[in-house]
Amino acid sequence: MESLFIQNQPNVLVLSVLPLLKLICLTVIGLILAHPKTQLVPKATFKLLSKLIFALFLPCMIFIHLGETITLDNFVQWWFIPVNVILSTAIGCVLGFLVAKICQPPPEYFRFTIIMTAFGNTGNLPLAIVGSVCRSPDNPFGPACHKTGTAYVSFAQWVAVLLVYTLGYHMMEPPIDYLSVVENGTELQEQEPLLVETEHFKTPLIARVLRRIRNVAQKNKNPLWHIFQPPMIATLLAFFVGAVPQIKSLVFGDDAPFSFITDSLEILGKAMVPSVMLVLGGMLAEERPNESRLGIRTTVGIVVARLLVLPLVGLGVVCLANRLEFLIPGDKMYRFVVLLQYTTPSAILLGAVASLRGYAVSEASALLFWQHIFAVFSLALYVIVYFKMLISYV
Repeated sequence: MESLFIQNQPNVLVLSVLPLLKLICLTVIGLILAHPKTQLVPKATFKLLSKLIFALFLPCMIFIHLGETITLDNFVQWWFIPVNVILSTAIGCVLGFLVAKICQPPPEYFRFTIIMTAFGNTGNLPLAIVGSVCRSPDNPFGPACHKTGTAYVSFAQWVAVLLVYTLGYHMMEPPIDYLSVVENGTELQEQEPLLVETEHFKTPLIARVLRRIRNVAQKNKNPLWHIFQPPMIATLLAFFVGAVPQIKSLVFGDDAPFSFITDSLEILGKAMVPSVMLVLGGMLAEERPNESRLGIRTTVGIVVARLLVLPLVGLGVVCLANRLEFLIPGDKMYRFVVLLQYTTPSAILLGAVASLRGYAVSEASALLFWQHIFAVFSLALYVIVYFKMLISYV
């Protein structure tokens, strides 16, 4: 079966490129909807959609995927997956710093260059790639391909979300010395986390609770208070439900008495990927790629570092981890997922974060656009390399 899969190279190419083409198509739809010539959807709608992604769609997706798969045994056995996310982000930060030093972007985009190089798409795109690969009956990962692959990718989400919405979110704060970078006169109060924007909540009790949280956070001036954003709350809740079998059996499974709740959350979670890509397309329509003030040299530097250099470094890290026996013996899907964490373009959620912050929106949308275009080729190349390596692995 494995030999047939590798012999059919066009099939491997299609399986690796198809998920990216789907995401690009969704981006084009968002661009058409928000384009000034059509004006089918106003700009404010995409701003609200980015907040909805942050507060609802992403938390639902995390809770459904992670809560169903996580157990105490898995948490211990899969320890290298979240560690690898941290490693890939740290290496990306180093590469981003080198890109910023070498390419010399405008000073107000120095931190932005590091962020866009460091944070990769560890959830949406790997889930799409795993799903596409596992549809083939000749896939090299066996009959449990989709179940195990989805579980591994979902387990990486909690630390990725923690990094993006803590380190990434606060590093995306508009520099005080360069407030002109803030798009369209966005007011400084929008720099606060979405969790404390109580005007969107109509329930007085919720508003009072969130207002108290904000007051405590402002008094303590402790960044740890800002960790508890909706995605992180969903992650902690998924850990709790998954770790307690009695509770897990009530909400997960076809025979669970409260399965209708998780089914509803799953429907909401499925809206996350198309919504993020529509927001990206909307940002491209409002702030076209050629209007980016980041500079061509820096843009090329980030694309090369993220899509070409980082995967090569990741190959070395994973090979070293395999030699040190950090990985699950004989599990090819496990190795494929940790390799993908180094190979994907920048996290599309950074576009939503930029929209929330009102900072470097055109630069983020342009970078995400060009990265996803070139990732069609780089990701296809590396996926073929990974397949050949994993099939030769015994």
